[in-house]
Amino acid sequence: MSTSLPPTTAADGRSAISAAALLATYMQAVNISVPNAALPHIQATLSMANDEVGWVFSSYIAASAVTMSVTQWLAGRYGRKAVYQTALAIFALGLVLDTLATTSIQFVLARILQGAASGPLAPLSLAILLEVTPAPRHARMSLAWTVCSLLGISTGPAIGGWLSEYCGWPSIFYGSLPMTVFILLTMASLLSEKRSERSKSFDFFGLTTFSVGMIGLQMLLDRGERLEWFASTEIWVEAGASVLGFYLFVVHVMTTREHFLRTALFRDRNLVLSTVISFALGFVLLPTLALTSPMLEELLNYPVDTTGYMSIPRGVALVGALVLTSLVPGQVDYRPFLVGGMTLVVYANWLMLGYSPAMDWRPVVEAGFLQGAGLGMLLPALARAAFGTLDPKLRPEGSALINLSRLYGSTIGIAVVQLFFYANTQALHVALAKHLTPFRVAANAAGPIGKPGLAALNGMVTHQAATVAVIDQFEILMFAMLVVIPLVFFLRKPRPAG
Repeated sequence: MSTSLPPTTAADGRSAISAAALLATYMQAVNISVPNAALPHIQATLSMANDEVGWVFSSYIAASAVTMSVTQWLAGRYGRKAVYQTALAIFALGLVLDTLATTSIQFVLARILQGAASGPLAPLSLAILLEVTPAPRHARMSLAWTVCSLLGISTGPAIGGWLSEYCGWPSIFYGSLPMTVFILLTMASLLSEKRSERSKSFDFFGLTTFSVGMIGLQMLLDRGERLEWFASTEIWVEAGASVLGFYLFVVHVMTTREHFLRTALFRDRNLVLSTVISFALGFVLLPTLALTSPMLEELLNYPVDTTGYMSIPRGVALVGALVLTSLVPGQVDYRPFLVGGMTLVVYANWLMLGYSPAMDWRPVVEAGFLQGAGLGMLLPALARAAFGTLDPKLRPEGSALINLSRLYGSTIGIAVVQLFFYANTQALHVALAKHLTPFRVAANAAGPIGKPGLAALNGMVTHQAATVAVIDQFEILMFAMLVVIPLVFFLRKPRPAG
């Protein structure tokens, strides 16, 4: 049971709350991807190593996943409005600390703080939207919430690229401060407080052990290549923490009755299979952005603002396909849309395997457009698959599970593609440059060649190796989606209408 102040009855008040909640959803999502196109400027200013670039995304997402899991308990214990405003205040602090960072570690710590604050914003924004919206319009409002979230992720690179090119990279974070202030003031003046009279207990042990397992695995993948894997004590510590965390979590789930994710969720076949597919979706969604922008900027020499603009068709296709698929009547079987969306994603990643230094912008835009359309078709169909057979009482926790799987899919995906990219670059460089010696070069050169000439040749070899390596990572993303397509045929048929 919950108590709250009388809800706002004025239409303009409800409209303002809805606008603020949708803006908060967009803001927390856009800050995931807004540094994407600006990475060259950030990396140069903070002396950030290449293998640290993935932390810009994974630190934000991982911190968001942890706090999102505990949002419902926090809102019940301390009040929805108090948690929401506190999250906004911490988010603003994280934005400021992003701009004040002078080292890569300071920047990553600021991103962790910002990501932790963003975790409660999306689920609480949806809860607020559904409360101030009449029940017949809940489906439409949920669609608007999803569109705002995807628009944020899709438009982030374009916004970040333009701002960093013409206003400096700190402006990509300063731009969110006015939005944060508007949301904070709107909610402070119009939103009523709401909390549970009896706050339910929360499984902190389960969340902690699961988080330790995931973070240990994340750090292992991020740091392994640089530290020569198990030749480093740090890698042993991270591997031990990951194994211990997952072991304790599994034992905890098997020996206790209440967990932060109830075991009843895993009895629903559709939800379990949808969770796996959602992980694969996250594995493709953000890692594609994390690969494409550096490829365009560092290997193909596109300006950062142009790189951002080239991501817009992907976002337009994603949102357009999402809206159109959401309008399909519920009586229609969702499984063909799942297969169709996955097939488009696989085909788009297959097209990405044809990237080359000699291409222009068209192949990138075409492949991005097709991938966006596939992801947009996949998202609403996956929601129908996950919740169509699930007990309504379990849907909030089921939604949390789906979101967690997608977020962790993105963090693990970014770590994996970064890992294989640098490993493959080194291997290909060795393969291509093993005959690059002064004597062999001189034998095929028209004139004398010295160390500067060899250095230039080595640069060309490195460029070629990096180009081949980044294209290979699109193949990993393609197979990540390809292997989950057969799972669609194990989903239960949709329930008959009515």
